[in-house]
Amino acid sequence: MKLRQLGLLASAFCAAVLATSPAFAAGKPLQVATDAAYAPFESQNEKKEIVGFDVDVLTAVAKKAGIEVKFINTPWEGIFAALGTGDRDIVASAVTITDERKQTMDFTEPYFEAKQLIAIGPKSKLAKFTDLKDKKVGVQTGTTGDEVVQKLLGKTNPNIKRFESTPLALKELQNGGVDAVVADNGVIINFVANNKSDKLKTIDDPTFAKEYYGFALKKGNKALVEKLNKGIAAIKADGTYDKIYKKYFGN
Repeated sequence: MKLRQLGLLASAFCAAVLATSPAFAAGKPLQVATDAAYAPFESQNEKKEIVGFDVDVLTAVAKKAGIEVKFINTPWEGIFAALGTGDRDIVASAVTITDERKQTMDFTEPYFEAKQLIAIGPKSKLAKFTDLKDKKVGVQTGTTGDEVVQKLLGKTNPNIKRFESTPLALKELQNGGVDAVVADNGVIINFVANNKSDKLKTIDDPTFAKEYYGFALKKGNKALVEKLNKGIAAIKADGTYDKIYKKYFGN
């Protein structure tokens, strides 16, 4: 009886490990969700290939960890739901680590430091975040930029204009449909640099806190988190991370 019970316990344990650790499923690359409309972190090139900083970093991390990954373009609105249902194993999409998100998913160690940035038109007189209180502000739905603006304007304020992606919000700024856009600094800087003719300006408000990106995994998948953390540490130690960072952001 004791041997049988031990056998059942062992079987249950193995099943639980496999259920939460798809990295151990032989010959099955991990499905990585990424919203490929967030350059320079993730976007699609002319060949419809998903490219960007997050792609290069996770690919290098996976190589160090001895696992395979496959990137799948997944809309931001459903990206965490896909993780929760098991349709995706990892979310690599410039995801800010927050206490709220930690309640429903696990994160790796941070791999990027960011903060919010404000984009305004070339003739705008806006100078700081609080100046946006009675303005139309563009944000990407469900992002930390959205959350920050909600705190200033109020969650249901009609002046908060939500878009499926930050580039769409910035295009609305170009067209004069909003007075400002609040989003992650890397994305805004990249957009402004690639649209110089519009002469958009940026405001780096000192009240914006530092944010940290991490790769998100289904709650309880500790074995895979540990593997990825070792990979992150390895690419930082051997200079791989610095090379990738320089490629997208300079020194």
